[in-house]
Amino acid sequence: MYKKFNRPPSEQQSASKGNFKVGKPYKIMGETYYPTETYDYVETGVASWYGPGFHGKKTASGERYDQYELTAAHRTLQMPSLVRVTNLANGKSAVLRVNDRGPFAHGRIIDVSKRAAELLDMTRTGTAKVKVEMLENESRALAHHARKGKSTNGTEIAYNKSGQLPSEFYVPPTGPVPSDIPSSESDLADVARESNITGHYKDGHFYPDAVVKQASVSTSQIYVQAGAFGDVNNARRLAEKLGQFSNASVEPSNYGDRILYKVRLGPLNNVQQADKILSKVLANGQSDAIIVVQ
Repeated sequence: MYKKFNRPPSEQQSASKGNFKVGKPYKIMGETYYPTETYDYVETGVASWYGPGFHGKKTASGERYDQYELTAAHRTLQMPSLVRVTNLANGKSAVLRVNDRGPFAHGRIIDVSKRAAELLDMTRTGTAKVKVEMLENESRALAHHARKGKSTNGTEIAYNKSGQLPSEFYVPPTGPVPSDIPSSESDLADVARESNITGHYKDGHFYPDAVVKQASVSTSQIYVQAGAFGDVNNARRLAEKLGQFSNASVEPSNYGDRILYKVRLGPLNNVQQADKILSKVLANGQSDAIIVVQ
């Protein structure tokens, strides 16, 4: 489950219904994060979910958090943006709209709403190994509308249903967004009606029946990456030092014209074991240690 942390100070007060936001660098629990507008993002790691304790509260984008909608929190991606989150353990995936900041617990790359966690079948475990992929053209279209002050609420529901954005949301090609894209106001109920999405009303709010996709499952493994070094001898010394916690190895990786040597512990059995090993590695002074999935 999600741990409660304060929002980045620069992102606490916004109340715009349709609001595009990147934000300035901010520090949480001694770590600095650098938000960036990007449309080329793919990452594997561990997801968590957040729900009742935040329901109805303001998100970093200025919207009110609704645990029954398909949204997500990310530490650095622009808001709004659309990402496909796939549970690597069961192949289930859903498209979520990023509208909040988080998670700030070590070893997590994204926080999903309660409804998203239910669709991805991760509420019981609280976490899941996932792959997160940015939908480039769709995210560019959402950014364009949000910059004009138009609501993007519900676009993720329509996309999960039909594989495309609602009719008033033109999906632009890669590159600059044309200036003549329609920008009519939209809310969740209108999006659902236009896209022929079933759902129900509760307390005056429309809750759509979201769709989840499922693909074949491929094998994934989880590790704790303690660090990466340009000097292989430094990597080997750290691997030997951390071998008391788990099997530690040194793996060379190409980064442009140089080679970095990653120190990894594992493969580990599950997220819970990875969390325990990560805590030990962090306590040992490796402050850049992370959980990785491959």
